[in-house]
Amino acid sequence: MRVQAITAMLTMLMSGQAFAGPVDSSIRPSSRSAPDKVALAAYVAPQISLRPTPRPAQALAVPPDTQAGFDAWIKAFRTRALDQGIAPHVFDTAFDGARYDPDVIKRDRNQSEFTKTIWDYLDSAASDARVRNGKAALARHSALLDRIEARFGVDRQVVVAIWGLESAYGTFRGSNPVVSSLATLAYDSRRGAFFESQLIEALRILQSGDVTPDNMTGSWAGAMGHTQFIPTSYQTLAVDFTGDGRRDIWSDDPADALASTANYLAKNGWIKGAPWGVEVQLPVGFDYTLANRETKKMPSDWAKLGVVGVDGAPVRDHGAASVLLPAGAKGAAFLIFKNFDVIETYNTADAYVIGVGHLGDRIIGGGPIRSDWPREDRALSFDERMEMQRLLTARGFDTRKIDGKIGPLTINAVRSFQASIGQVPDGYASLAILKQLQ
Repeated sequence: MRVQAITAMLTMLMSGQAFAGPVDSSIRPSSRSAPDKVALAAYVAPQISLRPTPRPAQALAVPPDTQAGFDAWIKAFRTRALDQGIAPHVFDTAFDGARYDPDVIKRDRNQSEFTKTIWDYLDSAASDARVRNGKAALARHSALLDRIEARFGVDRQVVVAIWGLESAYGTFRGSNPVVSSLATLAYDSRRGAFFESQLIEALRILQSGDVTPDNMTGSWAGAMGHTQFIPTSYQTLAVDFTGDGRRDIWSDDPADALASTANYLAKNGWIKGAPWGVEVQLPVGFDYTLANRETKKMPSDWAKLGVVGVDGAPVRDHGAASVLLPAGAKGAAFLIFKNFDVIETYNTADAYVIGVGHLGDRIIGGGPIRSDWPREDRALSFDERMEMQRLLTARGFDTRKIDGKIGPLTINAVRSFQASIGQVPDGYASLAILKQLQ
C-alpha cells in the first residue's frame, strides 16, 4: 500500500490435496498459512494472492558469520527500540528465537526481475475461479459487509476485491514470523531504515496487546493479515470493528481486517457509488497526447471528443476523469476517476488498481473487459526497461531516472520519441520501441 507499497510476499503452492480444482498462478504472492477449514468449504478454488512476485527463490546457505552479525545487530537495535518506548520484556519476548532468514533477502533482491503483462495479470486477477470465490465471500459475509459499508461509506465489492487479491479471501495470509522477517530486512537490506521503522511499529503493536508474537505472522516482507497491512499502515488505520479490544487482522474472523481496509480507503477519499474507472472506446484520429493522468475532463466533455463507453453511449458524469491506456493504442482504454487514485494509495501499480477495480466489478455482476490486448507482445525484463530509459535519455527524451520502472516520466519520454518518428504517441513502452531505439 503506498503504505502497502511493499510489493512483496512469498509465493507458495497449495499441496493439491486440500482443494478441489486448480490454483490460480500468483502475481502478487503470499506465504502460505494454515487454511481455515470453514473457509475451505465456502470457496471453489482458492487462489494465491496477486502481489507482484519475484522468481521462486531457493533456500540460501547462511554464511558462518551472518547469524553472529545478526545477533550483534539485534543487541544494538534493542537499545534503539527501548529508547523509542519499547518495554524490555516486550522486546525480549518478540526476539526470542528470532533468526536471520536468507530467503527473505533473496526475495527482496529478486523483486526487480518481476515482469508480467497487464493482460496476464488481469487474466489471473479476475479469473473465473477468483470471481466465483469473490461472489461466495460477498454472500457469506453479507451482514458484516453491510455494517462495514454503512460505517465507512466504502463499496463492499472493492473491499472484497482487495481481500481477494491480497490473500485469496483469507486463504493465504502469510506464515512468516513478522519480527524475524523485518529484522532480517532491517539488518541486511537496501532499505534498512524503512524496515527498521516498520519493525519498531511491529513491536508497538505487540506492546499494545493486539496480537502475540506467535500469532504475528505475515508475508516475508512484513505485510500482515487478510488484507496485508504493513505495521505503519496498521498503526494508523486498523480498527477494532468487533469491539473485543483488539485490532485483530490475523484472526480467521475477517471482520477487523475488512473494516480496517474500508477505513483505509475512506481516509484516502473514497467516493461511495462512484466507479474506479469505465472501459471506453476511442474515436479514429484520437489525439493520444490527451491520454495522460494530468488531462482531466468530465465524461460528457470526453464524449464530445468521441470518447464513449464500449456500448457507444457517453459515460455518466461521475466526476473529472483522465484516459488511461495500460497497453497503448492496441489495448483497452479506460476513463479513470477519483476512486482509481484511492485504490492506488494501497498499491501504486496501475495493474493492481485495475485488477482490484475490475475484480470488484465482476464480483457484483459486471462483465469482462471487452477490448482486445496486444497478446503477441511480451513484457520487458528489468534490464530491458533500464536499457530503454538509457537510450531514451541519450536521444534527448529524458526519463529523469534510470530505475527500470515504467512510470509517468518514462511514458512521456516514450510518447515524445514516438511523435518524433511519426508513430502514434500512446506512450506504450513495448519491445518494438526498444528495438527502434537500439
